[in-house]
Amino acid sequence: MSQFHAVVFVDHHSAQLLQFTSEQVVERKLHEKLKFTRQHQSGVRTEHEFFGHVCDAFDGIAEVLVVGGHSGLADFRNYVEKHRPLTEPRIVGYEVVDHPTEKQLVALARRYFAKYDLMAGTRQ
Repeated sequence: MSQFHAVVFVDHHSAQLLQFTSEQVVERKLHEKLKFTRQHQSGVRTEHEFFGHVCDAFDGIAEVLVVGGHSGLADFRNYVEKHRPLTEPRIVGYEVVDHPTEKQLVALARRYFAKYDLMAGTRQ
């Protein structure tokens, strides 16, 4: 059974991706591998690599809701807009949330997608 919808909670160092149907939830966790470059003396390159891995995890998922804290969400959105134009159409929305549990994430996503599917004229 394929999961058409997913929600991902993302910050600067980790991501929790939950693909779901009405009966099933599949979780995948991603973590940043910290390494600093001499050129930048910062984690900018590492953060971009991490955000790239998060985008790669969206392969095969038609619609993704991205949630997280304000700054992590803004940085991820900026990365997607600049570096991942093919991933951007699959992201149906961005929502600021404060560290929800897995059950809260799935409930939030199900409510979001119920409204989204009605507006888009699709039923999943």
